[in-house]
Formats: sequence, structure tokens, C-alpha cells
Amino acid sequence: MSAINTVVYVIHLLAVLGILVLLLLQSNKNPRKLNPGVLHAGLTALIAGIALVGLHDSVKPDEELNHIKVGIKFVILLVILALGYKNVKKPVLPTNIWLTMIGLTVFNILIASARI
Repeated sequence: MSAINTVVYVIHLLAVLGILVLLLLQSNKNPRKLNPGVLHAGLTALIAGIALVGLHDSVKPDEELNHIKVGIKFVILLVILALGYKNVKKPVLPTNIWLTMIGLTVFNILIASARI
């Protein structure tokens, strides 16, 4: 079960990094357009995160899951996905939406790495 958890964890990490990289690649583009890969990476991160929560008790039975941290990360990812779905078909991605999505992604990474 530990190997499955490791694979899902790596998939989750790569998906979150994919969101960040795909957003940052638009920094020098004019006009900015949202890459649909951001949505795919976001959904992959969401599914992998839910799988990690489901596997937690069998992989780490002596460690308690921090539900507040998981809930905050879940809500942030849902906001990123909502902004993405709202703007994916628009010809121009507004700068404030782009910066918000980058900020939320970085905040999500910081929450994940914090020892709370």
C-alpha cells in the first residue's frame, strides 16, 4: 500500500507543479490565454489528493490526518478550477485572474509544505 501511496503522491506533486508551470509560461505572452492543461492538471491534482486522503489511514494508521489543512487545500483547488473553467474559452486571460491563479497555487504549495 505504501508504493501506491508514493505513486499517487508523485502524481499529485507533478499535477500541482504542472498548474504552476503552465500559468508561468504565459508570463511573457501577449495576450495571455489560459492553457487547457491547467484544468487537466487541476483535476488530476484533485483526484490524486482525494486518493491520498483515502489512503492515509491504511498507510499511516498512527498519524492523524489534518482535516483543516486538507479542507483549505481542497477549497483553494476548487477556486483555481472554477476560475479556469470560467476563463478557458476566453480569447484573453485577464491579468488579475492570471495572478490570482498563480497566487492561489503558490499558497496551496505553501500550505502543503507547512508543518501544522
